[in-house]
Amino acid sequence: MSKKTDIFEKRLAENIDELKWLFMELYDDEEAFEYFIDMLRRNYMERKDSLRNTDIKRSETPDWYHKGDMLGMMLYTECFGGDLNGVKEKLPYFKECGINYLHLMPLLDSPEGKSDGGYAVADFRKVRPDLGTMEDLEALSAACHRRGILLCLDFVLNHTSDEHEWAKAARAGDPVAQSKYFFYDDWTIPDQFQKTLPEVFPETAPGNYTYLDDCGKIVMTSFYPFQWDLNYSNPMVLNDMTDNLLYLANRGMDVIRLDAVPYIWKKLGTNCRNLPEVHSLVRIMNLSCRIVCPGVLLLGEVVMEPKEVVPYFGSPERPECDILYNVTTMCTIWHTLATRDVGLLRHQIDLLSGLPNNCLWQNYLRCHDDIGWGLDYNYLGWFGMGEAPHKKYLNDWFTGKWPGSPSRGELYNDSEILRDARLCGTTASLCGIEAALWEGDEEALARAIGADLMLHAWMLTLKGIPVLYSGDEIGMLNDYDYHNDPKKWADSRYIHRGNFRWDLAEKRNDGTSVASILFHELTRLGKIRKSNEVFHSDAYLYGFNTGDSRVLGVKREYNGQTLLGIFNFSNEYCRTEIESADWQDLTEPDRQYIRSDAPTTEYWLEPFGFRWFLK
Repeated sequence: MSKKTDIFEKRLAENIDELKWLFMELYDDEEAFEYFIDMLRRNYMERKDSLRNTDIKRSETPDWYHKGDMLGMMLYTECFGGDLNGVKEKLPYFKECGINYLHLMPLLDSPEGKSDGGYAVADFRKVRPDLGTMEDLEALSAACHRRGILLCLDFVLNHTSDEHEWAKAARAGDPVAQSKYFFYDDWTIPDQFQKTLPEVFPETAPGNYTYLDDCGKIVMTSFYPFQWDLNYSNPMVLNDMTDNLLYLANRGMDVIRLDAVPYIWKKLGTNCRNLPEVHSLVRIMNLSCRIVCPGVLLLGEVVMEPKEVVPYFGSPERPECDILYNVTTMCTIWHTLATRDVGLLRHQIDLLSGLPNNCLWQNYLRCHDDIGWGLDYNYLGWFGMGEAPHKKYLNDWFTGKWPGSPSRGELYNDSEILRDARLCGTTASLCGIEAALWEGDEEALARAIGADLMLHAWMLTLKGIPVLYSGDEIGMLNDYDYHNDPKKWADSRYIHRGNFRWDLAEKRNDGTSVASILFHELTRLGKIRKSNEVFHSDAYLYGFNTGDSRVLGVKREYNGQTLLGIFNFSNEYCRTEIESADWQDLTEPDRQYIRSDAPTTEYWLEPFGFRWFLK
């Protein structure tokens, strides 16, 4: 027991000065701070020995998660395996896919019919009953660890369900519980907030406040009326929510996704986004993990423009989030596919190339959410692309309305007033596989499969951790059945949240089906990535001019090796220029690209083709 205590006290001593400074700057409350420290100590003492040993091992190699052997997958438990035990039974499938990082979508207890896909949490310490128990989650975590798989779980920071015990007590008139939310007797202050506070869902959930008939109060609800915003200016909220975070860490989670981070501090007269206090709160949570469970990583969800995203990494000396979603690159990839012009994508890669190595991205093509067109419109404006008309073009292209578009998607939160609709759909359907299969067009199908593979190859080339969306590895198409479900039909995001197609997965070895082609090619690319050190996340990545605006060229440099990648974002053959050298073609290993006398050599790429060259 004394050794355990010594480790905790050592970590606490190393971090307490900054921790107290941040806490007191926010709250100036000694008693609350002492409670916070006692809470950290209690969570540390409750942590299992096996998890503590993992913490120590990972602390000895702080960049353990930067290696190029990480490949993730995100999924809904109910869609993939039915429940947690069902997912555990499918762990061999993940190993076959090459997956060693599993991200489970929200699975904590939330009310049926008003759960927002699990992001309206009624109990942070209880699994949704139809998915299993907390013991089942711990068993899954242990089974994952035995197979070398990390487990990630969502943690909703900004709000609770209106059926959370705090909300029920607040509704019943408990002033302490009400102080954990934003309760008002009249509309005076809410109306002042509304002057500068944007709406998150102007079509599906307009406004930022909800009147509660049963208690005659008004409560802040930035997302949906059944999601009540937490008041982090009350230290009890930070204390209790950090306690909940550490509780989940102690259940064996390796990565905890912090949902809707930018929204968690509210201040009158601001847009209540990305305020300085938010960064203090995230840094406090980071320090809490460094003290209690230093082997646990924080993944931040910051769906903002790039200049607002990068600060959530903090600095190498004072990190905040260990990993951030690469949202801007994700939507820029789809913009590039629709425009056949790589200019914006290369511009963005060059901007990110100078970030320090503590800035680790989680890269993806699709996730559970919609695609919001948060592009760099200042840059696009130089080429005559206005924000509103360009968003309309992208949405028309990816919903198949634009002449010649093979994409099939649906809009989300379409507003005639804001003209800011977002896009939903699976990778395969957005790449044209659905349309080609429907039309029986073999040539179109080959191009669509090529586009799908090229986009995934580009994602695997990026710095950071690549993550597949479950079903993309077998080319799952849009699921239109949600239109017939009254619990889902108002939310078009369910088009890409369908049940996993195990019938397709069973065809992954037939050698001819779309599922088999995608599965084996993606698995092969993943193995190439894991076996070459140049894919380390700390590699230097930068773009180069290929001579064709449709072809993206990038180089990765690490430990004396150079990877040259070229990616054709068009449906035509493209001629490009690459540096002459003794390149090894990783994508077609039987080839050897031989140096010529000229400094550059002509190279032709097939429609949606790509190559990885190594020297």
